[in-house]
Amino acid sequence: MTELDAPSDGLIELISFEIADQEFCIDIRSVREIRGWTQTTRMPHTPPYVLGVINLRGLVMPVLDLRSRLGLGETKTSSRHVFVVVQNGDRVIGLMVDAVQETFVVEASLLQEAPAMDCDISERLVDAIIPLEGRMLSRLVVGALLPGEPRLAA
Repeated sequence: MTELDAPSDGLIELISFEIADQEFCIDIRSVREIRGWTQTTRMPHTPPYVLGVINLRGLVMPVLDLRSRLGLGETKTSSRHVFVVVQNGDRVIGLMVDAVQETFVVEASLLQEAPAMDCDISERLVDAIIPLEGRMLSRLVVGALLPGEPRLAA
């Protein structure tokens, strides 16, 4: 199933969150849990957007500053931030966001392919734009966000 394909009923369930006063969303099926902010332990030689690791019930899990990963600046972390714990294949990772907004269901026909913005398709972090009730949400490709993961196929 490609990223823009929908289940047979044509409905897609998403979870939205805020980063730098913008709304983004991901497929709810990749979300394991949402947890409050926790101090991370830095790791050497990691990309600048990797905050470090935390212990999630015995699992050492990397945490990304999603604001930084998306090129929207660096987050000044505080206890108001939350981690969206996602799973992609056998990898579990935390995405630090400013706030989780809502879960919602949309018809797949509402998803519009993200326009090319002078980047290689394999580098795309956003695969669809969803115009919804006067808002524009960008749907993120979870696998493309993770360091060292294969990117979205052409």
